[in-house]
Amino acid sequence: MRTEQTISEKLSKAFTPESLKVVDESHLHAGHAGDRPGGETHYRVYIVSQAFKNKSRIERHRMINQALASELAGGVHALAIHASAPGEATVA
Repeated sequence: MRTEQTISEKLSKAFTPESLKVVDESHLHAGHAGDRPGGETHYRVYIVSQAFKNKSRIERHRMINQALASELAGGVHALAIHASAPGEATVA
């Protein structure tokens, strides 16, 4: 299973998002820190979930980092997070 799919499945299970988009940006970091053959190292996540209501940006990031702890401890070098609650402005 590709890392992108694993991330999507774990976040879907943990947060039941209204919307979720996981983008593999590894190709943009070729030759940089954390790059490895085959990619699957750098990701950007856009997620909207009720679970983030009344949570600070740091709390949201910690929640996501906890849900993806094994991926972050393994092959994922970088994860850019855009987490919001329903009704908040989002950038996608």
